[in-house]
Amino acid sequence: MPESLLPIRIRELRLTKGDRALLAGINLTIEDPGITVIMGPNGAGKSLMLRCLHGLIMADQGQISLGGLAVADSRSHQAMVFQNPVLLRRTVLQNLAFAAPEAAKGSPWRLIDALEAVHLADRADQPARTLSVGEQQRLALARALLTEPALLLLDEATASLDPASVVLIESLVKAQSARGTKVILVSHDHSQARRMADEIVFVSAGRVVEQRPATQFFTQPETAAAKAYLAGEILL
Repeated sequence: MPESLLPIRIRELRLTKGDRALLAGINLTIEDPGITVIMGPNGAGKSLMLRCLHGLIMADQGQISLGGLAVADSRSHQAMVFQNPVLLRRTVLQNLAFAAPEAAKGSPWRLIDALEAVHLADRADQPARTLSVGEQQRLALARALLTEPALLLLDEATASLDPASVVLIESLVKAQSARGTKVILVSHDHSQARRMADEIVFVSAGRVVEQRPATQFFTQPETAAAKAYLAGEILL
């Protein structure tokens, strides 16, 4: 069972670019295990918040703690999968081995098992960057899961992928969540959020405006912004 990074607390997180507030005072507490899906219109700050959690961006103001740890101290217990896979100029197997913990590097069968889980065992010796987009994303997920993270962050990780890859990735993420990993997933896909989410965090204009159990969010959203978003209206 991976070490927990719960609760996750974000307080008054602010990030500006010029005169524009990209994050306008994010306040959020995530206490429950399972899958939290972050939703909201384009430019709302969803991906920026995820990158702040992972320590890739430093906010201008605010505080983040994960299980009582600062972001820097939690990084070894986190993994993140991006919308566009970041792969080395190496083979599929070498990409996996590079990111694997020492215990896995000494057990080649663990690497092969990880490739089999994402249906890539037959591509082990192929250059990773020659895989299809869906295959590259499956490799990126396998690499993340091999580290057995306490927190798995996914930023639009299935956007524009083929249906088979989407189904496989969602299945693996759900299984990892069931094993105790906290999952935070940014998605614009309402259907995916309905399939995956235990909890919805709705972000608009750089602020968290609603946080509810998924079933309640989709049936009885509380805020006008969430109602408009779910109705397909354009939010400015």
